[in-house]
Amino acid sequence: MHLGDRLPITCTDLDDLGAGVGEVDGRRVHVAGALPDERVTAVVEHLSPQSPAAWARLVSVEATSPARRPPACQAFGACGGCVLQHLAYDAQLDWKRRRVARALAEHAGLANTAVNACVASPRPLGYRNKSKLVAAHTGDAGLVLGGYAPRSHQVVDLAGCRIAEPPLDETAAALRAILEEAGVRPYDERTVTGNLRHIVLRSNRAGEVLAVWIAARPLVDGPALARHFRDVRPEVIGVVEHLNQTRGNVLFAESDGGNERILDGVGVLEEQIDVGSRSVRLTLAPGAFFQANRSVAALAYAAIARALAARPTDRVVDAYCGVGGIALLLAPEAGEVIGVESHPGAVASATASAAGSGIPNARFLAGDAAATLATIDRADLMILNPPRKGCAPAVLAQVVRLGPRAVAYLSCDPDTLARDLAVLTGRGYRCADVTPFDMLPHTPHVEVLAVLSRSAPG
Repeated sequence: MHLGDRLPITCTDLDDLGAGVGEVDGRRVHVAGALPDERVTAVVEHLSPQSPAAWARLVSVEATSPARRPPACQAFGACGGCVLQHLAYDAQLDWKRRRVARALAEHAGLANTAVNACVASPRPLGYRNKSKLVAAHTGDAGLVLGGYAPRSHQVVDLAGCRIAEPPLDETAAALRAILEEAGVRPYDERTVTGNLRHIVLRSNRAGEVLAVWIAARPLVDGPALARHFRDVRPEVIGVVEHLNQTRGNVLFAESDGGNERILDGVGVLEEQIDVGSRSVRLTLAPGAFFQANRSVAALAYAAIARALAARPTDRVVDAYCGVGGIALLLAPEAGEVIGVESHPGAVASATASAAGSGIPNARFLAGDAAATLATIDRADLMILNPPRKGCAPAVLAQVVRLGPRAVAYLSCDPDTLARDLAVLTGRGYRCADVTPFDMLPHTPHVEVLAVLSRSAPG
């Protein structure tokens, strides 16, 4: 096999990034845009020097999968965001369940762990409550708010995005027109010129929107532009300017909040998650992390609450608690809830949410997860919701030391989840099954909930 070879390939599966895969001459060939049960023609563009793998560009589909569907977005394929839009939704759910099963099968001690059906999103389209848009000039199109094409810095216009919640696309279109008319110049990282880097729009359950303008230097007439924007789009309750003068593509610069100013309206968004008959109210600061799919987050939170079944005497410790959504949901049933989070802004948001909801038995600590857990002397129940890299070994050691009777581990990466479950099941815990949740339909992402119980007194 050589670069430039034109190959017939029969795809048998998808890889973890959503590309079709098939074997040719002993090599596993990855073809973006191809689906299982399809015969395609593709051109080889990269050969791995370390393993029998290759990557090829799709040229044509000779035999089409019965699960292939017309993509909903006009930017499908170019933006690289929702790479599974051309796969029927039930087939996406089945593939995500199998992806989790494969990750667990890599560890002998997890071979008997059952993988439940993937919980579907109530809304496969129009579910995403946050739009992160790159500001750029693209020739005759003028100012564009879009996203980077795969493996490049070419910006693709995301106008008409079908994944964003209904107010966000129209709000972005109105903002683009206002900024272009005002002559706002996008930031160019090569020449270090221009002002505007990104736009972040976040919507809540009530349809309100908080807009964050991320700029390399303050926008001229920023407050006046923000007022005009809010006049045109009444759902926008606030506009915040976040100065990010770093090089590279980091969205939010690390700071204590001193690089942010409210241009107009308010500086936070109040969110509400309905879990059964109970509601959780959250205060979201501009850079705070919150699950992009509110409806699926509610389903996962409810599953955690049912599985842990907190008692009035329990102390619940929520590591990587973010803005405190799960902790605040469990607080009314528990004796005490302690949230641990490294991001000070998220801790401030969680603390404000607890005070605003009248929840006196929840407190939140800012600091490194392992170091902060080391200061806690008891946990009856624990929640782990780490970033994609999973839990640090020192965090897992603290879980074992604290010895909670049950642990709910909500993961955004099946591979690191399997790695961490293997550690915990080797240290006195058992996991009968896991449940995938489709937090981000049409993407390869899958959220997984594992509930572990202590198999022996400790």
